Amino acid sequence: MKKTKHFEFLGFISLFLTLISLAITLTINFIPLFRWSITRFDLEGISGLSKDVLLENYRLLLNFLNRPWVSELNLPNFPMSEAGLGHFYDVKNLFILNYGILLVTLIPSVYFVYYLWNRRKMWRLVRPFQWGMLIPVGFGFVMAIGFNTFFVLFHELFFSNDDWIFNPVTDPIINVLPEQFFMYCFILFFILIELLFFSFVVIGRNSIKKEKRASE
Repeated sequence: MKKTKHFEFLGFISLFLTLISLAITLTINFIPLFRWSITRFDLEGISGLSKDVLLENYRLLLNFLNRPWVSELNLPNFPMSEAGLGHFYDVKNLFILNYGILLVTLIPSVYFVYYLWNRRKMWRLVRPFQWGMLIPVGFGFVMAIGFNTFFVLFHELFFSNDDWIFNPVTDPIINVLPEQFFMYCFILFFILIELLFFSFVVIGRNSIKKEKRASE
């Protein structure tokens, strides 16, 4: 009994980590959001570069951040200071950490869901994911009060230096990655994680209904 509780606890932790890292992965690779931001924030006018050139530089940046074997960041239209480059290396480490979490937890999470399904315990998904849905709502509330404060706290939590405070003169890429763009990235992440959590609540509730119908 005690082993079962420990197993299920670890199973839920693994499943939560899988879904969170999946939502992060989808968010950071959602290029249409940056494409929309180019028009929304007039990034062509700010940078003096065309939409195609901005998208190409953004793709090169994502290639660097996403691929462990890409060790150098070279953006043809954006010179970069040592501090700016250092920050993107720090971001790359976080990207790789996220992918590592996704890969490590994916198979255990799939097995855990199969375990619940095989033992007719899918109803156990409902309560944890109902509670889980409250967390993004809380972060969203904090963000709505003042995104700038939220943004600063986020960087202070995940980065051990001030390299993320870019100087537009030495690191002009910050002009085309405005704070508002990252705000919409966080909004997208919260929407995705809410949808993923809600889907497991629905799956759990449907299993309860099926069990009731089967027993009638």
